[in-house]
Amino acid sequence: MKNFLFSIQAVKSRYRFMAIWAGVMSLLLWFVYMPVKYIIANEGWHEKLIWIPIVHGFTYPIYVLAALNLGLITRRNIFQVAFLALAGTLPFASLWAERRIARESQP
Repeated sequence: MKNFLFSIQAVKSRYRFMAIWAGVMSLLLWFVYMPVKYIIANEGWHEKLIWIPIVHGFTYPIYVLAALNLGLITRRNIFQVAFLALAGTLPFASLWAERRIARESQP
């Protein structure tokens, strides 16, 4: 069990899943929730979409942990690890970083 938890393939799979999840949640936050809250200013829609920032807020730290785990297991330098962790703050950056990691995994 220990070998599976810390194998490079398992770590990359966890990071890829969390990068996609963080990217989708970030897209929802930036392009659905924020316009409804600040541009449309419709309280009814805002109340129905309040789950988006909550879910994003709870899952982003898990994404950062997955990025740190990937950086440690694959022995990346501190700048690469920081880039992977900060990629979750922009809507398309985590999806782009996930594709880079996926390309590295292919033989």
